Amino acid sequence: MQTTFSPEQLRDPLTARSNRILRSCVHCGFCTATCPTYQVLGDELDSPRGRIYLIKEMLENDRPADEKTVRHIDRCLSCLACMTTCPSGVNYMHLVDHAREHIEKTYRRPLPDRALRWLLARILPYPGRFRLALRGAKLARPFRGLMPGRLRAMVDLAPPRIAGPAAHDKPQTIPAQGVRTRRVALMTGCAQKALDPEINAATLRLLTRHGCEVVIAKGMGCCGALTHHMGKVDLSHAQAAANVRAWSAELDGEGLDAIVINTSGCGTTVKDYGHMFAGDPLEAEAKRVAGLARDVSELIEEIGLREAHAPALRVTYHSACSLQHGQQVKEAPKALLKAAGFVVKEPRDPHLCCGSAGTYNLMQPEIAGELKARKLATIAQTGPQVIAAGNIGCMMQLGQGAGVPVVHTAQLLDWATGGPVPQALAAAGLDRPAAAE
Repeated sequence: MQTTFSPEQLRDPLTARSNRILRSCVHCGFCTATCPTYQVLGDELDSPRGRIYLIKEMLENDRPADEKTVRHIDRCLSCLACMTTCPSGVNYMHLVDHAREHIEKTYRRPLPDRALRWLLARILPYPGRFRLALRGAKLARPFRGLMPGRLRAMVDLAPPRIAGPAAHDKPQTIPAQGVRTRRVALMTGCAQKALDPEINAATLRLLTRHGCEVVIAKGMGCCGALTHHMGKVDLSHAQAAANVRAWSAELDGEGLDAIVINTSGCGTTVKDYGHMFAGDPLEAEAKRVAGLARDVSELIEEIGLREAHAPALRVTYHSACSLQHGQQVKEAPKALLKAAGFVVKEPRDPHLCCGSAGTYNLMQPEIAGELKARKLATIAQTGPQVIAAGNIGCMMQLGQGAGVPVVHTAQLLDWATGGPVPQALAAAGLDRPAAAE
């Protein structure tokens, strides 16, 4: 793609990077075949290629974002399926991130949009605040039918049971079971602590059972993804910087062999810290941290799954976009579940998003709802007894209408290697061998 940025514009590092990305696009349109919003809406401007044209025109002319551009950029899920498909290696992720930052700086959104984005940015990354919000959502549930779409989506997010802070949320070091072979840090996340703390508990048991000493680093918090995808770079970079410093302190102390992440959206962001801090004094530390980031399935595959004995339950594996497209981790979770003894199925069109996408299901509930319905329909065709995923957002999205338990891959692997049965499976009567027949 030909671009016409001026030499003065190209002195800006972000613009220079976007220019390189734009010039790598050859207009082939392969991305439209795998773009979920294009599949639903059928509008070229709601495809990666269409959005690239809009971004190019906006940035080249150095103009404030307008309503049309914002509408189509906002509809992007950042699922990154386009990057998996693109034969030219167009780094759409970094391009759309730049566009969102530009929108945040130059476009004044309508008051309801501003209020919602302000609220999400100041609640979701903070587990204590989020728990309070979820309790409020539960109280509001009887009035759900009277609410507009976005408020209904927020009320629907509240799980049946809202757990309080867990013991493993606090900074600490958990020793390995038996001989220590690795020392790793676990990212415990933010929203996940409030929505399903059992995921972190299962991950800790799985890691220590496989010879890992696990560090919950002091000062660690939200990865920054939620605010980053809103274009709120000051907030996102402050959150990311806190993590870089927290893990760097451990690296400079007793050292770390890996930084383990069990929420794939967070993993994609942490692995991108080197790019986020390009040209910043933290760049070298950020690159070091990013280079050690591993999804929990990556690390367990590397170690090798130990003595697993799972009932032959039919498990349909949902591949989170941030895991398969963002991190290119595709086979490890399925291979581990199969090795554990589960009967693993995969739905048709596994590359398409379920509609969760961080806060997308709260800000674009109609499109997210259509994508969820499509995903649940393809999952149902596999006849699952259990659905497994590696991202809390996907789990919450699919859990609303799946009709079967939705659990994290780490919870199933923990159970198969000696841990307790996941609560959702026990409640559904799937904790007995006969259930697999």
